Amino acid sequence: MSNRIVARGLAAVVLAVAAIGVASAQGWPNRPIKWINPFPAGGGTDAFARPMATKLSLALGQNVLIENLGGAGGTLGAATASKAPADGYTFFVGAVHHTIAETLYTKLPYAGLEKDFEPITVLAFVPNVISLHPKHDFKTVADLVKYAKANPGKLNFGSAGNGTTHHMVGELFKLKTGTNLVHVPYKGAGPLMPDLLGGVVDLAFDGMSTSGPQIKAGKLRGLAVTSANRNALLPDVPTMGESGIPDFKVTTWYAIFAIKGTPKDIQQKMYEAIVKQLSDPDIKNIWAQQGGEAGGMPPAEFGKFVRSEIESWGKVVKESGAKIDN
Repeated sequence: MSNRIVARGLAAVVLAVAAIGVASAQGWPNRPIKWINPFPAGGGTDAFARPMATKLSLALGQNVLIENLGGAGGTLGAATASKAPADGYTFFVGAVHHTIAETLYTKLPYAGLEKDFEPITVLAFVPNVISLHPKHDFKTVADLVKYAKANPGKLNFGSAGNGTTHHMVGELFKLKTGTNLVHVPYKGAGPLMPDLLGGVVDLAFDGMSTSGPQIKAGKLRGLAVTSANRNALLPDVPTMGESGIPDFKVTTWYAIFAIKGTPKDIQQKMYEAIVKQLSDPDIKNIWAQQGGEAGGMPPAEFGKFVRSEIESWGKVVKESGAKIDN
């Protein structure tokens, strides 16, 4: 008899928990939502996350707040996000950097992108661009390579941090060209930009969203973009292929992830809300001004894309020999 009572009690608890989960999904959102951005304000992640958060605040009827938690190439913010409640009120602004981190770091402060998070969708795809301080006379990638080979270790390149695409594109460039450039990591693209503009660092394999406007303004010189085709924001800047380095196609992307275990209803609602805003004329204009292309792939497709990125960047990490102890 006592076993039957215990069983009924457990069943009641299970049903109650399930009912709470359904209710939370049905009533979502009824309070502010937080997006954890693992990079400082002013970088490429912010450039796309903040405008989208503003639009979603209006669409969802609740504020979508950005919390910047930079450090360790985006892994510290990821670790914090991974420990958040899976109640649909905390999301993670992940990026290609986190697929690189899976193999670059000897030990991550969280279980992993696929283990701790659920894929929602990509906000934007943005090519990287070789951004050079104009104190140098190089006009082409060939000029840069020629000087770097004749002066190994004399040129440095800044990045948004260890393990970011800015870092790994630089490593890939060194592999492809046989050059020796010194890596100078920052805590995000925002902190990097003043030093790049001031000539403290020579160049950067930066995201189009942060370097593009500076190149258009003549404050930096764009040598090449890493996309397969030229970018509409900088139509006069050639691709890496056009610059004599074939098979060099890299795209930075910024995306939204849910915390593992977030109700599927809420994940779907967030996905639908983001996709709708990606069609908004204001968002389209903001993306275009930063050289970005809209994302929007469905969660299942995005999940497969994440897996392919982890595998492809893992090969680059292995070939370059790059490794970060953490």
